[in-house]
Amino acid sequence: MKDKKTTISVQGTAIAILSNKKDDFISLTDIARYKDAANTDTIIQNWLRNRNTIELLGYWELMYNQNFKPLEFEGFKKQAGLNSFVMTPKKWIETTSAIGIVSKSGRYGGTFAHKDIAFEFASWISIEFKLYIIKEFQRLKEDENDRLNLSWNLNRTLSKINYRIHTDAIKETIVPKNITSEQAHIIYANEADVLNVALFGKTAKQWRTENPTAEGNIRDQATIEQLLVLANIESMNAEFIRMEISQSDRLLKLNQIAISQLKSLTTNPTIQKLN
Repeated sequence: MKDKKTTISVQGTAIAILSNKKDDFISLTDIARYKDAANTDTIIQNWLRNRNTIELLGYWELMYNQNFKPLEFEGFKKQAGLNSFVMTPKKWIETTSAIGIVSKSGRYGGTFAHKDIAFEFASWISIEFKLYIIKEFQRLKEDENDRLNLSWNLNRTLSKINYRIHTDAIKETIVPKNITSEQAHIIYANEADVLNVALFGKTAKQWRTENPTAEGNIRDQATIEQLLVLANIESMNAEFIRMEISQSDRLLKLNQIAISQLKSLTTNPTIQKLN
């Protein structure tokens, strides 16, 4: 089964996530980069030398991995913490048949671990950083669920609405304006607001201030066209983060993409044929 790769940004650090139908694996290499980008392998190996880490990994495998080798685990547990003890992800995986940690090769490779394990590694790096990772991870899962619901309902919804996207009045309502220099240079606290400003021209908090009695949030009030563009620029933003493009430059790029795509939707009559 091919894994789906996504990226979250946590305090300026891009962290890759590999997901399949059952589990999510988070990059330990990227988490370690938050502490020391030049020595990620050493950081991971130092964590693996810890007795508490070996116990965590072993007990997790005993719970979820029928092919795990408990005798080899016991041997490592006795050695863990000694000055002579050396452990690497490859050694752990090959010796115990572990599945909670995996190594990936290639351009975006590195060491990945099941989210249960990755969160503990993040805690070892920094308690505060772990909490931010959990927050962004939960936001990612919520966004994925929203997109699934959108995909499931999209055809049915489009067939029901009276599609008048070609009219000038609607164009002026949903096509965003160009980002101002002032907006581009604001440091936004989370990536969700980068997308909000690029598409809607305002943060979620600004929208709530302007619409105190409205139900839901800024995205709940979006049109189908805006939600389609939002899904597109969200995936583009993840790639821009991986390319280490600054937040201000990403905002400007995403804003131009949003404008272009919404203009295309408003002038393309074939969109009306979706069902």
